[in-house]
Amino acid sequence: MAEHPHATLVRKGYDAFLRSDMDTLRGLMTADVTHHVPGSHPLSGDFKGQDAVIGMYGHLFQETGGSMRADLRSVFVDGRGHAVALHHVTAEREGRRYHGDGCLVFRIVGDKITDIDECVEDIDKGNEFWG
Repeated sequence: MAEHPHATLVRKGYDAFLRSDMDTLRGLMTADVTHHVPGSHPLSGDFKGQDAVIGMYGHLFQETGGSMRADLRSVFVDGRGHAVALHHVTAEREGRRYHGDGCLVFRIVGDKITDIDECVEDIDKGNEFWG
């Protein structure tokens, strides 16, 4: 059975992220995409528009010296424009290591991502790492 197109779209996004391929990521999103990052650290908040989202991704790689990885575990779709991706994140920053499970909830219109809500298993742990 063929994979749902929304699951394929999300997998392409994770693959591009792992390769730091910002041009491919940009092509998967609408111009007014928003990525919502939980927490109260410098890289949390609402990033609106492709430039802001791609810029935030660049900061993630910069702050971790390129060590950040989001290894995709599973993708779930509802066939109505929503996908949930479960992943495991690892990163190193300023002599500290981070590892934790999380997910991204995508809203998809047509073949483009319009909204990304990020969920983490431990907000305080993220605040400490990124703060």
